[in-house]
Amino acid sequence: MPQHSTQTALVVVAHHRSDSLTAHTARRAAARLRSAGYRIDLLDLHAEGFDPRMNVEDQPDWGYRDKTYSEEVHAHMQRILDADVVVAVFPVYWQSVPAILKGWIDRVWNYGFAYGRSKPRLAGKRMLWLGLAGATADDPVAQGMQSVLEAGLSDGIAAYCGFSHSTVGLLLDAEERPQRVDAEGNLLIGDAAVGAEREAKYADFDRRALRCVDDFLAAEPVAA
Repeated sequence: MPQHSTQTALVVVAHHRSDSLTAHTARRAAARLRSAGYRIDLLDLHAEGFDPRMNVEDQPDWGYRDKTYSEEVHAHMQRILDADVVVAVFPVYWQSVPAILKGWIDRVWNYGFAYGRSKPRLAGKRMLWLGLAGATADDPVAQGMQSVLEAGLSDGIAAYCGFSHSTVGLLLDAEERPQRVDAEGNLLIGDAAVGAEREAKYADFDRRALRCVDDFLAAEPVAA
């Protein structure tokens, strides 16, 4: 695995519970990045009290790309500028990101900063989206979910803002009890795994999450 002793990874966590599988996955991803030589800047949006609502102070003059944004937004912009890699870890809500993560993008990835310039300020940075979904791996909705997330996050956001690479890692089977909707719209809920079976389930989940991080790092371009 490549070593990056002078580079920074901004790991953004978008979950309201510190004991959630999402938060656990973010900590594991951060540890993996740290072992690869990255300095970690852990941004827990809920723990830091980030307000996802856009306000006038965030956009005092929409048409002026060199405007002064709010103090809070400027601080978050700097954290992105200081990062070489941005990793967002979140539960998938309605085949999208939670409101707090969407609000962070809306407020911070603002016109004049993340886009709207002939030379993007975020050019060359890399993005990994780790989305935890309750859908089971054999659920037909999973393939469409992957496509929707890639189109919205990698194409619609990261590429539009000049990132050199963006990957969506969809982590299925995140629910303790498997759930799926049948052809008639009925929600089918299976039994929760217990004991050794439960341990094996979450060990496999960890392996899949870390494989996403490893594959993302392995895809980095090699310097000439």
